[in-house]
This record gives sequence, structure tokens and C-alpha cells, in this order.
Amino acid sequence: MKADFKFSNLLGTVYKKGNLVFTEDGSKLLSPVGNRVSCFDLIKSQSFTFPYQHRKNIQCIAINKQNTLMISIDEDGRAILVNFVSRIVLHHFNFKSKVATIVFSPCGKYFAVAVERFVQVWKTPDFTEERQFAPFVRHRIYSGHFDDVLSISWSQDSRFFISTSKDMTAKIYSLDSEESNVSRTFSGHRDNVVNAFFSKNQEIIYTISKDGAFFKWEYTEPPAQEDDNEDESEDEEIKQSRMEWRITAKNFFYANGKLRCATFHPQSNLLVVGFTNGEFRVYEIEEGFNLIQSLSMGQNTVNTVTINNTGEWLAFGSSKLGQLLVYEWQSESYVLKQQGHFDTMNTLCYSPDGSRLVTGSDDGKIKIWDVASGFCLMTFTEHTSAVTQVQFAKKGQVLFSSSLDGTIRAYDLIRFRNFKTFTAASRIQFNCLAVDPSGEIIVGGSQDSFEIYVWSVQTGQLLDSLTGHEGPISCLTFGQENSILASASWDKTIRVWNIFARSQTVEPIEIQSDVLCLSMRPDCKELAISTLDGHIAIFDIEDAKQLHLIDGRKDILSGRYLEDKFISKNSNRGKYFSTINYSFDGLTLLAGGNNNSICMYDIDNEVLLKRFIVSENMSIDGTLQKLNSSKITDAGINSDLIDRDGEHSDLEDRMDLSLPGSNRGGDPSERRTRPEIRVSSLQFSPTTSAFAAATTEGLLIYSINQELLFDPFDLDVDITPESAIESLQEKEYLLALLMSLRLNESYLIHQILESIPLIDIKLICQDLPVIYVNRILNFIGELLIKQDSPHIEFYLIWIKNILISHGRYISTHKFEFRSSLKLISRYLNKTAKEVVTVGKKNDFLLSFLTESKDLKDNDETFENDNHADGVNGMDIEDNEEDGGVESMEEEEEEDEEGWLGPDSKQTSGIQFSGFNGEDDSEEEGVEEDSDEELIEV
Repeated sequence: MKADFKFSNLLGTVYKKGNLVFTEDGSKLLSPVGNRVSCFDLIKSQSFTFPYQHRKNIQCIAINKQNTLMISIDEDGRAILVNFVSRIVLHHFNFKSKVATIVFSPCGKYFAVAVERFVQVWKTPDFTEERQFAPFVRHRIYSGHFDDVLSISWSQDSRFFISTSKDMTAKIYSLDSEESNVSRTFSGHRDNVVNAFFSKNQEIIYTISKDGAFFKWEYTEPPAQEDDNEDESEDEEIKQSRMEWRITAKNFFYANGKLRCATFHPQSNLLVVGFTNGEFRVYEIEEGFNLIQSLSMGQNTVNTVTINNTGEWLAFGSSKLGQLLVYEWQSESYVLKQQGHFDTMNTLCYSPDGSRLVTGSDDGKIKIWDVASGFCLMTFTEHTSAVTQVQFAKKGQVLFSSSLDGTIRAYDLIRFRNFKTFTAASRIQFNCLAVDPSGEIIVGGSQDSFEIYVWSVQTGQLLDSLTGHEGPISCLTFGQENSILASASWDKTIRVWNIFARSQTVEPIEIQSDVLCLSMRPDCKELAISTLDGHIAIFDIEDAKQLHLIDGRKDILSGRYLEDKFISKNSNRGKYFSTINYSFDGLTLLAGGNNNSICMYDIDNEVLLKRFIVSENMSIDGTLQKLNSSKITDAGINSDLIDRDGEHSDLEDRMDLSLPGSNRGGDPSERRTRPEIRVSSLQFSPTTSAFAAATTEGLLIYSINQELLFDPFDLDVDITPESAIESLQEKEYLLALLMSLRLNESYLIHQILESIPLIDIKLICQDLPVIYVNRILNFIGELLIKQDSPHIEFYLIWIKNILISHGRYISTHKFEFRSSLKLISRYLNKTAKEVVTVGKKNDFLLSFLTESKDLKDNDETFENDNHADGVNGMDIEDNEEDGGVESMEEEEEEDEEGWLGPDSKQTSGIQFSGFNGEDDSEEEGVEEDSDEELIEV
């Protein structure tokens, strides 16, 4: 098994804090997720997360007009310049202070940064005349505000920009020093000025404040007085000298909450505002102040709002719930509506085909995520308490979940409903469950009881309770091949049960420490356990003998917390694994726990293959390794631990509405609101090329990059694309196919596969070497899934013949072919669902067409019968010597072959038969003449 897994995507979290940004074409949305940036493609319904990380949570992001460069800045003012196309980090820079916003100019040559009460304008990184890359060259620093700058807005020609501040003013600046006299202060608001905008022709400026005041500024003369009759004769120069920016209109938003964010679209004169009570409004301000729409995201603050360049889609973000919305205001519909878990994720599970991921959380919700797109498909809210475990049935679209509310529920993922609920005789909290491979039996365990409860899935009845443990049940697991159940308890024993025989297969296995988690090898021959002392032990299930012992304490990166006065190496916190999982071939084990590391072990050699760092976010406890002495005060405490919320100028920032408790149970005084890094669940994907980890940061996906452009093997000088095409033209199909597979050029394999005739596919599959079977199946699977090839039947014939010719080899080496077969299975399931959906949607149309066809056939049959009677009567009169019946049947045979007789219509393909499908001649007891008899006639 390969071990070169790399981070590929982040699910489960769509928005944390900061601003949202649309790309220039408006089809992609960039969202800050903690210390990472996610990109949502709204057209293709796909998403990805950039691989780089910040040291703290991201505060603001910006992308240039050409969609080539992206800059993200964290809470401490550290910026990272990224190539948006290749997703490669180009440069790191530190502004050395908190940054409120960053905006690129419309021309793309400059970007402005709000650093405390100053505005810094920098040149966009580019190649200089000496062809040297010089990023972050500062153009100028603009001052004038007396408090922190909140927003910056550029004019359409990139000559001017407006900055708003907490000092209740807005200022306009010129990019060029020659126009320094343009500088002007817009005052008059009674609260923080949230944002300011230019109109399309740049002759009007709009300012909007936190108290809901909206001012319109125009560059006009002062209002004329009645006694000033000499103004008409004044020169134009004097009039021009008296012109200045003045308020021409005042409007107010009357809402129950404070205004939090606003954006403006100059081309369509659309103003969108969001409030602290979750309400957002759309206004049209071209002629007056007209309210178009008013909707609500909920009861939580709308932290950010943005609009794409076409003015069709509005994007909103709420950091309290981690909610992200993209709304199309014209059709009043949601383009995107995503929300992550409100609390910590406890468990995850892959679907049998590997296309979906299911997560359960402390908030009582179960979410189903699509692995390919990264979007949440469905949320189940039936549980009233924390979800402790989720698991799929081996066959079928059935999901089971256990919860602390005392129920185990079964969900139908075709109709997306909860169809069964399992409970015990008494009200107990279930902390684990396991599903039999047949899908008929489900078992559950609890820390409130020493019994294992067994239910029937079909009837929902409690069948039995397995007794034997002398302590609370901690974890349960079934194998994938047979109905062997393994259970672990606080009594430091592991028991193996035969669920249908209601007996234990071996004696209880005694463990020296508490068992935290179990994992059974897919072939049900080995059992791996993780204990509280940091060891991983592997036992043989049949003999109950210990086979391997792995010491994981030296491999764990536990990290230190802010209140710790020692480095992480001296810490004993989290030195164990709380979740483990076997790989598909049973040779590798994945382990994680309440620490910052995911370890991958080789079981046979008992060595660490690779260690993955979960997060580098210093905003989370457990990621730091060493003590930062520069933050230690004279009192000996960390300066980050000092509560400075009372120093905020805004009331809502000073109020602490959070509940203490990132740890459940224990002393309430030890609870903390600061999140801690942990890995609560791990699982390998059934497609064998990825694994998922439920962490504090979200649902992390690690995968193997299989999209290699050139991976040749078994090559020599005679194997070239030209020789492969030449072999194809000479109809040496097998040789041409093998050459293309050795070259591993996708276009060449595609061309040769579709050039092979149908009648030769069977012979080629029979002679195909087994080393190339998996490569062809994988290529066909990726072609059908990713490129959505229209030649469905053609490739199904390929798959059918490969399975017929090499099915025995595939069954004996099923682990090698698991990934490719899962791809094909996923495509077939998707196609079948689409066919069924189209059939249901067009049910009435099909009924109408079939009825119309029957009526048309009936009319044509009636006309042809009348015409045949007339022709047959003439034939009988003219051919009395030969016999009338034979002449009539001869004409019937000729009509069926498409022959056109004199004064007759074309009746090709139409048989003179009744609706029951029987021939008229057979009803009259006359047998049809054979071809020889017709020739004689």
C-alpha cells in the first residue's frame, strides 16, 4: 500500500470569519475557513481547499482582477501571496499589526491595506525591468483618521479610493501625489462608518454607518440664497471654487439590529446590507431609496456580504454558526446554502462506494457530505443529544447512528428519512454501535450498563442482551466477512462473540490498561486495540494470542497549551490514541487521538510509516511546541490569556455570550472556551486512495495524487505514439493498446480504445495480460466519472468482457482492484439513478407517446387491410389458375420486404396482423409459403 497521502480538501466547515470574495467571472467564491481558504465553484458544484496554512485564523482575503494572485492575511497581520491558478505560495510578508481589510484596485496594479488607522497602498507583485521578482513594494502611506480604518473602496478608474473609520468619518484620497488637493473628509455620521462607495460615473459617493444612516454626497455648489442676485453674473471659475462635496440625501434603515456589513454594485445601483439580527436587505438607489427584498438568515449576525460582478448573486457569511449562503435575488432562490457543525465532530463514516461521508457531532446533527463536490447533501436532526457513532450497512443505502439521547436510529439514504428507532428496556445513553455485515443485526453499548443490546433491523425488536462484561462498554466492532463481534469494556477485557450462536468464540482477552478503541481487520482474522498507556496491540482472533505491540507514545506530537509553562516534550497530555482504523489490505494501521498528529503504522514491521500534522493554527490549544518567552509578562503568565474584551469600543464585542466548556464533564472551573486540537475519528476510504479525519478544524481529507501526467514503464525505443497509431491502422489492436498503456498517455489510450471494433473486444480481453487489467479498469472508471463519456454501452461491453476473462484473477487479488471497481460501481449507481429519475419525470409523456403510437398503428393497419383486400381481389380474378391465396401471400411477403407495387403506398416494416401479434393468415388456418414456394410461383 502507498503511503504518500497528502492533504486534498477540507469538509465540514465552510466559513469561520473574515470577508468573502467572488472571482472576476463570478463563478467561484473564496471563503476563509480558520487558517485556510476554501474555493467553491458555483457552476460545477465543486470545492477545494488551498493546501497552505496560516499561523492564526484568517482575517481578510483579496484576489486580483486577472484571477492570478491571491493575498490572505491572518489576525496578526501576516500575509501570504499565493498563485491562484497553481495554488503555490509565492511570498510571506508581515504587516506587523492587525489588518482590517485588503482590496485590489480595478486596474490590478495596486492594492490597499487598512493597517490600524493608516491606509497603505502597495504595488501588485510583478516582474520589474530587470526581470527580477519584487513582491510587496510600497507605494505610499495615507493618514488622517484618528481611529481604526474599517473599509476601503476604489473608484472605477483606480485613481481614487475612500476609507471609512471608527472615528465616524470617511476620507477620499488620490493615488497620485499631484492630486493631493482632492483629499476630503466626509463627516456627519453619529456612529462608525461601515462602508463607502463610488457611483458608476464617480460623481456620487455613498456612505453608510453602523446606526443605519445612509448619506448621498454630490460635488455641487452651495445652495443659492434668495437675495443673491449677483450669482448669475459670476464667472465660472468662482463657481468652480465654491463647489464641494455636500450631502444631497439622507436615508435610514429602520431595523431591530445594528448594521454590520454592506456592499454596493455600481452598474445596477444595488445596495445590500446585513444586520446583527440576521436580516439582510436589497435596495435599489438609482432613483430614490427603494426596498426590493428583505430576508433573514436566522437570529445570528450577518458578518460579511459581497456581490459578484454581474450583480446576480449575493454571498453572505455568518461566523456564529459557520453558515455560508449564495442567494440569487432576481429568482429569489439559493445557489448555495451550506453550514458546518455547530459543535465538535465525534464520528465519521464512509459510504460503501466511497462517494459520501457522514459525520456526527455534539450538536445532535448528522450531516452527509459529498466527497467529490465537498458540499453537504442532507442534515438529519432527529437526535436530541450528542451523536456518538455513525455506521453504514455493508449493503444498501442504510445508515445507523447512536446518541446520548438513548436511541439508535436507522436512516434511509434514498428517501432521506428516519425509518427505524431502536431503544432499550430502560433509558440509557448509547456511546457505540456496530452493524452486522448482513445488515440484519445491530448491536449497541452504553457506559450506563454492562450489557450489549442486540436488535433486529427488520422488526426493530430487542432480540437479546449479551452479558459477561463487568464494566461499562467502551467500543464495539464487527468484521466485514462474517458475524464476529468484538467488544471492549472498562473492566480491561476484550470479548469476541458469535452473534448468532450467542456465545463467545474464545476466552476473554485480558489487557493491562483501559481500552480506548477497537478495529477489526477486514478478513476478521486480527483485532487491533488502543490502550490508555499509548500502546497499540494486535491479537489473533482465533487463538487470542498477541501478535504485535506498537509503542505510539514516542510518535505522538501532543503540543502545549497557552497556560502551560513547559514545552510539549515534557507534557504527558494526549499521549495515547483514541481512534484507530485498518487499511483495506490489513497491512497498515491509522491512529489518532487528542493530539496534533495522525500516525500511519506498518503492522508487520511495527514501524511508523508517516506522520501527518493536523493543524498549524496557533489559535487552537495543542499546536504549539515550545514556550514563547516574549509573551510572558512580569507576573509570569502568558499575555494571550489576559482578557481584553472589555477594551473593545463596540458593545457587542465586549459582551461574552459564549458558554464555557470545550471539555465535557470534570470540574467546571477547568473548562475553557478556547478550542483544543484533537482527532476524534479516522477511517480509510473504500476506494483505497484516501482517508478522512474528523478534527477540531473540520473534516480533513488526505488522498494519493493519482493524476500523473507521465508514468512510463516497460518502455523501449520502438514504443512511441506514432508506432501505436501505426499498429492501430494495421488492425493490430492488442499491440496498439499495450503500447498506449506503456506510454500512459490518456489521449492515446482513449483513441485506441474507441477505435477497436466491437467484435474484437472479446478476443482482446482474453489475450490481455493481467498486469494491465487494473490499469484499463481504472482508466475506464475515471473516463466515465470525470469526463462523463457518452459511450456508455461501449465501455460496459469492455467491462463485461474483462470481468468474464479475468474474473478469477480479480477475485483473488480484490484489494488491488478495489479502487477501480469502486469507480465503476459509483458510475453505474449514478447512471441508474439518473435513468430512473428521467423515467419518473417523463412518465406521462411516455404514456402519451405509446398511446399515440398504438392509435397510429391501428389506423395504418386498418388502411393497409382495406388496400390489401382490393389488391387481393384483383389478383384472384387475374390468377384463378394459380390460386388466389398464394398470390395474396406473395404480395404480403413482398410488402414486408419494402416492395412498392403499382398504385400503392410504402408499407415497409408494417405487418398485416392484429393487435394480439398473430398473423391473419394463421388465424384463417393457412400456412405461409416458404421462400422456395414463392420462387416457384
